[in-house]
Amino acid sequence: MARQFEIPAFYRSPVISILKTARRKQDRYKKDLSPTILDLGSLRFKLARHFGFCYGVENAIEIAYRALAENEGKNVYLLSEMIHNPAVNGDLQRRGIQFLCRTDGAPLIPLSGLQAGDVVIVPAFGAPVELMNEMRDRGIDTQKYNTTCPFVEKVWNRSQLLGEQGYTVIIHGRPDHEETRATFSHARLAAPSLVIRDLKEARLLAEFLRGDRPWTDFGRDFNPRVSDGFVAERDLGKIGVVNQTTMLASETQSIADELRSAIAQRYGEAALGERFADTRDTLCYATEENQTATKGLIEAGGHLAIVVGGYNSSNTSHLVELLEQRYPTYYIKDADEILSDHRIRHLDMHSGSLTESESWIPPNRPLEILLTAGASCPDAMVDDVLFRLCQHLGIENRLDQALAPFRELIAKQDQEK
Repeated sequence: MARQFEIPAFYRSPVISILKTARRKQDRYKKDLSPTILDLGSLRFKLARHFGFCYGVENAIEIAYRALAENEGKNVYLLSEMIHNPAVNGDLQRRGIQFLCRTDGAPLIPLSGLQAGDVVIVPAFGAPVELMNEMRDRGIDTQKYNTTCPFVEKVWNRSQLLGEQGYTVIIHGRPDHEETRATFSHARLAAPSLVIRDLKEARLLAEFLRGDRPWTDFGRDFNPRVSDGFVAERDLGKIGVVNQTTMLASETQSIADELRSAIAQRYGEAALGERFADTRDTLCYATEENQTATKGLIEAGGHLAIVVGGYNSSNTSHLVELLEQRYPTYYIKDADEILSDHRIRHLDMHSGSLTESESWIPPNRPLEILLTAGASCPDAMVDDVLFRLCQHLGIENRLDQALAPFRELIAKQDQEK
């Protein structure tokens, strides 16, 4: 049985919890990736099979609220945002938690001001080795409330193994993201390490690997993101690819394929076993599940898509990337972004700015809305979005009837046990 986490009740939801419970009872082995359909007559929600809090996020939230409960009257700090969700971070701050750093690592409170009895929570993304060491040197316990996701630690362990086997570690991630910075910090202790942002940069790196570009040009393109003492001509003859766990899984695979092909062209297919490490198991299960479920949502069809999550959430942004290839897609942080049935405020990822769209709901009836959320988004916030849309369309009174089949399925399954 999956572990049940103790997280605040206000993160739970009266609607999504019913839908998810029904799907789990109906499909306990998660083989059916078709969306859940909530039919309200003139409006049909198609909800992704998997979305919302993952294991690592629930674990982090449970530990953070426990730290507050166990340390009343003490200074309680978070290294940076607990997860990339403004509602969760805002609630923790209202309860007294202070952030030590911004998400880019810039200090908000100097570590020199911390005392040995202060409490520091390490967020789900983990933390750079140097920062952890500095806190320990100041007498801070960095382990009691360490919420680092086990799947992030799995990437660190794989990086160490690659280093022990003589490989250079190529990290697919956003260079300024907390998790990537932490992974780079750990990886470079064990191996020469390099961060690449995307497939475009992987193709550039492949040109060096194949010998199409001279090594003398390497520093111009990659030096800010290599470990100390990195010598491209020496260190790129034997490589393995790991990733920031919230990246687009298909892109990480494409990057690995691109670099593998370049190594094969340079050294021959027979040398691949020695020069290129298979690291496919570093992908986070939840990230992969959510992305695969989003593809199932796309195949199901609809008139528009809504993705709910923090605007600085990597995993959420990749769900948007997938959906916007086929549908008008609105990336919103919460229900308050739905201004009316005529106007919605949302993040345009291409410009990086908030924008407002008018006449965003088409006249089609029944209207089919694809709905999903990032791994750091509470189900209660998805409920709020669902409720808000029903209110704007004047059909909130149909919700209880739409949920009836799911309640009956749950009751039937419970009786058959």
